[in-house]
Amino acid sequence: MLEIVHYPHPALRWKSKPIQRIDAELRKTVEEMFELMYEFKGIGLAANQVALPYRLFIVNPTGDPDENDQEIVFINPEISRRKGSIEGEEGCLSLPDVYGQVRRANDIVVDAFDLSGQSFQYTLDDLPGRVVQHEYDHIDGVMFFDRMQPEGLEEIQTKIDDFEHLFRQSQQSGETPADDELKKQLKTLEH
Repeated sequence: MLEIVHYPHPALRWKSKPIQRIDAELRKTVEEMFELMYEFKGIGLAANQVALPYRLFIVNPTGDPDENDQEIVFINPEISRRKGSIEGEEGCLSLPDVYGQVRRANDIVVDAFDLSGQSFQYTLDDLPGRVVQHEYDHIDGVMFFDRMQPEGLEEIQTKIDDFEHLFRQSQQSGETPADDELKKQLKTLEH
C-alpha cells in the first residue's frame, strides 16, 4: 500500500531512474497514486513522493477525480523547452500546509510516455505548466522551496524545520527506519 512520504524522507532528494518496463504492476502503482493524490486534495504527485525512485509523475490540474479526462501520466518525462518567467504560489503533498511563491517558466514543452508506452508531447502554460515543472523537480530530488527567494523561504523555514523534527523523532522512536535503511530500500527498488 502506497503512502505519501513527508519531508525530509530521503526519497524526496533522490534522483530518480528511468522506467524500463510498463506492466500491470506499474499501472496499479499509477492507479494508487491517483487515489492518494485525490484523497489529499492534490493536483500532482511524483513517484518519489510515495518512496518509489522512478521517473514518473501524475497530474490532474483540476484536482477533481470526476474529471479523469484531465488525468495525465508522465513516464520518463523530459522538459525540452522553457520560455518566459512567472511567479506563483505552490504547495506540496510532502509538506502539507506549507506554501510559497516560486518562479517558474511561463511556457514549457514536455515529452514523455503514457501507460501504453506511446510517446507524446505537450506545450503547457499557466497551472498545468507549473504543476508539471513542480513534479519534474521532484523526480530530480528538488523541492519547491529550493527555488524560493531567500525572504520567502525565511517565512516558511520554521514549518520546514518542524517537518524535519517530526521525521527525526519518528526515526528515533523506531516508527520510521533510519535514513541509511530508507536509502537501501530505494536502491533495491531501482533494479
